[in-house]
Amino acid sequence: MKRTMKGRRAPRGMTLIEIMVVLVILGLIASAVVIAVFPQLQRARIDQTTLSIGNLDSALKLYNARKGKFPDTATGFKALVDMEIIDKMPKDAWGNDYVYTLENGRPIITSYGADGVPGGDGPNADISNRPQATAAKP
Repeated sequence: MKRTMKGRRAPRGMTLIEIMVVLVILGLIASAVVIAVFPQLQRARIDQTTLSIGNLDSALKLYNARKGKFPDTATGFKALVDMEIIDKMPKDAWGNDYVYTLENGRPIITSYGADGVPGGDGPNADISNRPQATAAKP
């Protein structure tokens, strides 16, 4: 005996409109997540670079303890690699090289931030271990 499905429709897939609505909703959710997470990623890169500068400063102090002086500006971090204090030439969180200078016998390590050029603000601001100038007390 043959059964007929009179009055019943065969199950169908989703229509194009339903698929488009789902894609729009997923797109809105994804953009909200990106807007919420992106500033935290920038802050994490700044924090990572600040910590790396501190680690490089410690490596330079170890070099100073072994050699009795800091590397000159021309030699820079290559001296640390040559003595196997660090494995490779360091890069900041954006993939840029750090700038090393020896000023008044003190090593200064600088990252030029996300844009890789001196100056800027926000994620493009310079990050350095340079001591901040203190304001004169009245």
